[in-house]
Amino acid sequence: MKVIIMAGGVGRRIKEESLTKPKPMTEIGGYPIIWHIMKIFSSYGFNEFVITLDYMSDVIVDYFLNFNQRKSDFVFDMSTGIIQSHSKKSENWKIHFLHTGYRTPTGGVVRKALRYVGNERVMLTYGDGVANIDIPTLLSFHEEEGTIATLTAVLPEPRFGNILIRNRRVSNLAEKPQGEKYINGGFFVLEPKVVDYIPDDNCVFEKAPLTNLIIDQQLSAYCHNGFWGCMDTIHDKDLLVDFWENGGKPWKTWVDE
Repeated sequence: MKVIIMAGGVGRRIKEESLTKPKPMTEIGGYPIIWHIMKIFSSYGFNEFVITLDYMSDVIVDYFLNFNQRKSDFVFDMSTGIIQSHSKKSENWKIHFLHTGYRTPTGGVVRKALRYVGNERVMLTYGDGVANIDIPTLLSFHEEEGTIATLTAVLPEPRFGNILIRNRRVSNLAEKPQGEKYINGGFFVLEPKVVDYIPDDNCVFEKAPLTNLIIDQQLSAYCHNGFWGCMDTIHDKDLLVDFWENGGKPWKTWVDE
C-alpha cells in the first residue's frame, strides 16, 4: 500500500524555517521531519511513498536523490566522476515525486495524488506531523468500519479546531477549540471512491470533501491517545526537538540498524 505525504505547503506560520526550505525539510535530530514520518510508516513495512511537491520542491528532491552521499562516507574522484562508498547508509524506500502545481489547495493535491496512484487503497498524511501511531491497528479499524475514509483523531494542546465524534463517525467540524477535544491529526486511510468527493483541483480537502463524507457517514475516526505533534510554528519545532533530544523520542517506532 502506498503512502501519500503532502509536502508542498508554504508554511507561512514558520517563516523562520520556510523562507529557505519547505516546512517538511525542517530538521529534528539532523533529519527532516518528512524523514521521521517516512520512518514511522517504514517501521511497519510500508516503504512506497508518493510525495506531493510544490513550494521549493527542488530541496526535497535533491535531499532524497543525494541521500546516500549525504549520510555515508565516500570518496569522489573528480578526474573520472566516480563516487565510491566506504560505508553506505540508505533506506528501503521507493519514492514517487509528484508535482501538483503552484499553490494547489489540499483538495487538488489529494485528487491528483489519488488519480496518480490509481484504483487502490492508500494512506495519506501531512508532511509536518509525527505520532507513535500503530499503523496496522489503524488499518484494521478502517476495515472494520467499512467507510470510504478514516482519519486519525488526536488530543493536542487546545488551540486548533475540533472534530466531534459519535459512534466512531465524525459528526461535525468546529473552527474554534472548546476545551480538550479531538482534532484531525492526519494519518488517513482512503478508499479509491474518496475521489468522488473531491469535485475539482480548487477545493480544500478539509472542507467540502470531508464535510460531505461526514454527511454520508463515510468518515470514521480512529482515536489515537498516544503521542502526536505537528510542526506548525517555530515553538512547535522547538518542542519536537526537545522531545527528540531530551524526551525519549516518543514517536520513534523504528529500531536503529
